Amino acid sequence: MADIIEVQRTIAAPAADIFAVLCDPQGHVAIDSSGMLQDAEGSPVAASGDSFVVHMDRESLNDFPMGKYDVTVTIRDFELDRLISWTVLGQIRPQIGHVYGYRLEPDEQGEGTRVTSFYDWSQIDEHWRAAGIFPVISELALRASLGILDRTVRRGYPKA
Repeated sequence: MADIIEVQRTIAAPAADIFAVLCDPQGHVAIDSSGMLQDAEGSPVAASGDSFVVHMDRESLNDFPMGKYDVTVTIRDFELDRLISWTVLGQIRPQIGHVYGYRLEPDEQGEGTRVTSFYDWSQIDEHWRAAGIFPVISELALRASLGILDRTVRRGYPKA
């Protein structure tokens, strides 16, 4: 089994509108299909190294007894309107080391933006690999989040 999942969807919106949701901490909460992301604190990100806090509830997945906790999302890759990826730093040790992200490209048919959501756990710490809980997020959940992202952008989020 590969240690990365990628799914794509074309969203009938400019890349800048989609990217604005992906840079906003509350945007992450708005498009989460897992139910784990409960709330977020921080300003929209604008560069690699930027971060924000997300209030999580692992009971939504009911797979690993963590309850409610906070994580720090730290931006790893940032190319305006093209690429955003991040790592999740929490209180557990060793840190997990998985990466989430989105790539945005013009749709070849000119119908909007092709969005690729990816989840990469290829570099996770061996302690967590041995725990047998990966992937934490399924392909189905990534697809669902893309559907929610589409709906969220069409509804005009974020509102000025």
